[in-house]
Amino acid sequence: MAAAGPDATDPDATDPAGTDPFGTDPAPQGPNPDGTPFGGEVAADREVGVGPWEGDAPDDARLDPELIVEGDRRNVVDRYRYWRVEAIAADMAARAQPLHLALMNTGRDLNIGSLVRTANAFNLASVQIVGRRRWNRRGAMVTDRYLRIGHRSDARELVDWARSEGLAIVGVDNLPGSVPLEGQALPERAVLVLGEESAGLTDDLLASCDLLVSITQYGSTRSLNVAAAGAIAMHAWMVQHAR
Repeated sequence: MAAAGPDATDPDATDPAGTDPFGTDPAPQGPNPDGTPFGGEVAADREVGVGPWEGDAPDDARLDPELIVEGDRRNVVDRYRYWRVEAIAADMAARAQPLHLALMNTGRDLNIGSLVRTANAFNLASVQIVGRRRWNRRGAMVTDRYLRIGHRSDARELVDWARSEGLAIVGVDNLPGSVPLEGQALPERAVLVLGEESAGLTDDLLASCDLLVSITQYGSTRSLNVAAAGAIAMHAWMVQHAR
């Protein structure tokens, strides 16, 4: 459903003075303070990453010979400059947090991609996608290549997997019986489970949760975007347990 406010197609609903508190005017197109235009695109004259290796390259099997010659323009931290994809994935796996993320029937590929990217940033042990195997990975911005992505056919398979791994199941949904995420002690070895965008967590999954948390809200909307909620929940766990 569209947000409440004037109909942008109605000329009487626009704001001729330009103040437009309801957002019917086009978004500004000026640059951000760092020189990039609004929308996240990198300015044409701004160089990303590093160029070819200067001097003799070290004898290191983790390094990619092609990147050594051509430079590394990937969106990776400096620690991983010139490293092969497989080497980065192996190093991250060795240092992964004991936290997993599970997505129950998430419908929008952009939300899946955003959550995978956030899980990569926090170096979660895995992301488990429940109920669907195929998704457009563009939103993950290649971060899925370095992260373990698993698939579970339904809630029962996810629960069985979590129990076999010794993981507490922590549901994230603003339902009766949930406790506020803020200030709640979270289990160290856990899987955070997020539900489908509109319906939330399924009843069979809720029955298996060891803990159900909700994110306190102060505005008019009933729920947060699932990618935003997942990022908040992951960060809350990191504050308590990151190593």
